[in-house]
Amino acid sequence: MELHNLKPSEGSRQIRNRVGRGTSSGNGKTAGRGQKGQKARSKVRLGFEGGQMPLFRRMPKRGFTNINRKEYALVSLDDLNRFDNGTEVTPELLIESGLLKKQKAGVKLLANGEVTKKLTVKVSKASMAAKKAVEAAGGKIEVI
Repeated sequence: MELHNLKPSEGSRQIRNRVGRGTSSGNGKTAGRGQKGQKARSKVRLGFEGGQMPLFRRMPKRGFTNINRKEYALVSLDDLNRFDNGTEVTPELLIESGLLKKQKAGVKLLANGEVTKKLTVKVSKASMAAKKAVEAAGGKIEVI
């Protein structure tokens, strides 16, 4: 067998059927869809179930979505121990150090674990227990 003898096997390469290209093509006028009816239309709308009550209308609706909801990036007290004594911990420093990916609506400090260093922490929010723990370690929390 040589390269100039190669050819595709029988029936492996078919030409795409171009519908709606004149009556002599065999699939002109109605383009092989017949006349009228649902199957002749271009599409059925999303969620349509043939007249049966659609699933999204059968399901019960509950609650609402608050469009003004603020989502905070969360930081634990344990995470703050990686910084040196006297460091001013800001959201930018947290992102730089890899603790946060992005700031979101702000940063909230949670009292998970213990803090052993004296730090100045600048965050949007902090839980009461987190405030007490930072102040007990000799640091302070500033709300920005």
